[in-house]
This record gives sequence, C-alpha cells and structure tokens, in this order.
Amino acid sequence: MKILLIEDEIRMSQALCEILRLEKYDADCCSDGIEGLYTAENGGYDLIILDVMLPRKNGFEIAKELRQKGNRTPILMLTAKSDVDDKVTGLDCGADDYLTKPFAAKELLARIRALGRRNINSDDGTLTYGDISLNTGTCELVCGDNRVRLSEKEFRLLEYLIANQRQILPREMLALKVWGYDSEAEYNNVEVYISFVRKKLHFVQAKAQIKTVRGIGYELRYEHV
Repeated sequence: MKILLIEDEIRMSQALCEILRLEKYDADCCSDGIEGLYTAENGGYDLIILDVMLPRKNGFEIAKELRQKGNRTPILMLTAKSDVDDKVTGLDCGADDYLTKPFAAKELLARIRALGRRNINSDDGTLTYGDISLNTGTCELVCGDNRVRLSEKEFRLLEYLIANQRQILPREMLALKVWGYDSEAEYNNVEVYISFVRKKLHFVQAKAQIKTVRGIGYELRYEHV
C-alpha cells in the first residue's frame, strides 16, 4: 500500500514514516500544506494520513479540495484536539476517519488496515460485501434478484458499514459520519436507522447482517454457510 503522510512536526513525521516502512508500507512524507496537496493529487496514493495544523494550507482545506476535485483516496485525519467540532469538521470536509494525538502506533496501524479495505468499488460505482451490493447511483440495496431502495440516511449508514467491513464502528462515529454533529437525539437515531437497514437486509433475503457488539458499536458480518 502506498501511503502519503502530511505532517509538519518533524520528529513525529520521521517516527511515523519509520513505523510505516517497518510494516512494509511504501510511505512518503510532506511537511507543508500546499506541497502535501500537490503530492496527494499527483502521487497515486492508496491512503493519506493528514494532520490538521499545517503551514500555508490546513488539513481541512486539503481534504475539501481533494474531494471537490473527485479524489476518493481514503483520508485519516490527525488532530491534536479531541474537540467534537474538529472531528465533525474533518468528516464534513471529506475525511474517512480521525485519530486524536497522542495515539498508540498499534491503533494507527489498525486504522490504516481498516481504511485499506475500502477499495471495494466496482467500475460502475457499486459497493459490494458478501451477498449484497449497494448501487451508489440509485441508492438501491441488491441481493440476487431482490432489490429495495434506501433512504438517504439508510444508504449512508450501509455505505459506511460496507466501507469499514469487518471493523466494529462506534455509535458516535456513525452519528458523526451520517448526521455531522454531536447530539444525543442523533445517537438515538443511529439505533433507529440501523433497525431500518436491518429490515431491508431481511427484505432482500441477505445473509449479510449488522451485528451489535455490546458496549462498542456495530459491525457488518457475512457468514456464508
């Protein structure tokens, strides 16, 4: 996997690049926002690790510009702040996941492995997992000859679950990704919409199921018999 790290703290950048290379990743590093954006656009990377606070152009601006230009490379955003507003801003700008500094190397590597599984789109924009497919153009869930249209929130929930297949997603993460802000009401909505998506998976007779991992979150599983 080819990874671009955009981080201006030199010692952290050097340490992270060394960790990535020891794990056999092909890692490049940039310490400047404008240089990082140019490199991200032209380097053909599989993953971008992006710090928020950068000289000349911050991480939020970089993520937003990449998405506006059609770049769909997974972005893991690093922030020194645990403030929910910063997490929300990063996700709204197009980041796929975030880590708050300081973090353990093993957590970073786990997030990288999860994001690395996101290249699951077919040429026609269909997401697939197990016996189901999700048409991103029509918002239809398909299993064999069965199909059903999803609402916007149902679609975004299932899309995120498929993109993070085999990873347990906390309810907070789903709420931030789908609704975009911190609210107890929205946390409750996650459970409601998970129920809706489960009913539609049942309707199309899918073996893929959304499992609740008590006290942690939700995971999409496919148990082929």
